[in-house]
Amino acid sequence: MKYACLPGFILVGLLALPAVAAEEPPKLVLQITVDGLRGDLLERYQHNFGEDGFRYLMEQGAYYTNAHYQHGNTETIVGHVSLATGAPPSVHGMVGNVWYDRQQERLVYNVEDGDYAMLTANAGVNQSTEIDPTQKVAKLGGRSPVPILSTTFSDELSVASNGESKIFSVSVKDRGAISLAGHSGKAFWFSKAQSEFVTSNYYYQQYPNWVTQWNKKDIPARYSKQKWDLALDRNSYTLKEGPQDHKVDLAGFKRTFPHPYGPASYQYFSTMLTLSPAGDEISADFASELLEKEDLGNNKFTDYLAISFSSNDYVIHMYGPSSLETEDNLIRLDRTMAKLLKRVDEQVGLENTLIVLSADHGVPEAAPTVNALGYSTASYFDKNTIINDKLRQRLQEDFGLNEDVIRLYAQPYIYLNHKIIKAKGVSLAAVQKAIANEVEKIQGIAYAVTSDDVAANRLPDTAVMRMVKNNYHPQRSGDIYLVFDPRTYINDMDGLTIASTHGSPWRYDTHVPVIFAGYNIDAKKISREITPYDIAPTLSNQLGITQPSGATGNVLEEVSKATK
Repeated sequence: MKYACLPGFILVGLLALPAVAAEEPPKLVLQITVDGLRGDLLERYQHNFGEDGFRYLMEQGAYYTNAHYQHGNTETIVGHVSLATGAPPSVHGMVGNVWYDRQQERLVYNVEDGDYAMLTANAGVNQSTEIDPTQKVAKLGGRSPVPILSTTFSDELSVASNGESKIFSVSVKDRGAISLAGHSGKAFWFSKAQSEFVTSNYYYQQYPNWVTQWNKKDIPARYSKQKWDLALDRNSYTLKEGPQDHKVDLAGFKRTFPHPYGPASYQYFSTMLTLSPAGDEISADFASELLEKEDLGNNKFTDYLAISFSSNDYVIHMYGPSSLETEDNLIRLDRTMAKLLKRVDEQVGLENTLIVLSADHGVPEAAPTVNALGYSTASYFDKNTIINDKLRQRLQEDFGLNEDVIRLYAQPYIYLNHKIIKAKGVSLAAVQKAIANEVEKIQGIAYAVTSDDVAANRLPDTAVMRMVKNNYHPQRSGDIYLVFDPRTYINDMDGLTIASTHGSPWRYDTHVPVIFAGYNIDAKKISREITPYDIAPTLSNQLGITQPSGATGNVLEEVSKATK
């Protein structure tokens, strides 16, 4: 099957209007996010893709190859909410997957909310088997979008249609689904504890019948006693693998192919699914069911469906981006997406569907991979070196303080105990500066930036410092922002040593693809630099609706011109 774009529609309305919509708006906006899809990976692996998945988007859409985030902490929630709001974390408030809440005096998980309970009992985090340390931070079982401090594109779509647009979001990760559904939509995510898709009573008081029936089919159990093996002959893959000792063997999932899922009764079975193409396949199946049962695209107003595919991120954490696992996962995701697009085409028509694909962040190569190529300074950082004897001595001599003035480090911030500092009668800014000066001397740390300097606008006007500033929110950011050297990062995930992780302001972490396709979009490949913050304003412009409240991105002219 080969999809074709329809010819352009004729515009109506006055040129003076801030947003111009096509005469016939799209019936459906389909927003696809591939977690951790660095901008070059589609190009690297495309020769092993079919015609109807990634390549359809790349070859028949407006494909931006040089899109970069402009905030420093390139983590999952930060990128997802930036995609949804068209704004950096300084506006939308999601400064990291976790942050220290000074009112509650504890770390909080980004979308935890005790006011809204899960609809399924025991569907929250299983502390004994959860491998995502940010999930384990949550003390409250409920989930909601309330912590997001800006409106999203989907929120504005709901307002423009007076609530008649159907708005849904699906992901393996709760934060991946909740962010794009916004405050007005409905979100579903995969519970590893219960091996089914769930939601909270922020969205529903009881599940729609179709969700209950889908869960009863127990599709995850179909992978019981199966294994993840290569989709192609080994010689068909792009790269020859280098060292593999850095790959993770988690609970018997093995470092190399084949990766066995084990029986459905195995306590890590659902986790194994999310570390493989199975997670995306299950998500797509649920999303296809949602598309049909909620009758999306057959509405007076434009409907919205967001799907965030999470497996790529987990696979790269476990094996690195230059691995057979990552390439095979993307090959299989390509096939999954082709099936999904076919389903959308059958129900709505791709010519009636405005599709946008991007990612929440990029990723670095695993340090051993680039070490083997001669890049000797790539390394893993030991977070235990942040508090050292020289820092302890400086705190004692300058302020009479002990190391307990440092509450904790939570990527990317050091948080200080303000009560101790105030009781001592010393300057918070001076303590921040002293700690930053000492920490910046540690090998592997490029910059230590105080929040006092950020707030007072005393930073040099460099790209990295602008990104640190864009990550600053006065109620949620810590006292000192740490930027590690290029290709240097903490590879400890709550005691689990992983191959690769993201979160830096360096270009490999900020670089993602942005592709608009389907509805009235001309095929073109664009290399000028843009930012993913441009997506939400561009979608708003296409539909002639208000942009999200805090949006800082621009309307992409190559997409908006498609309606002229």
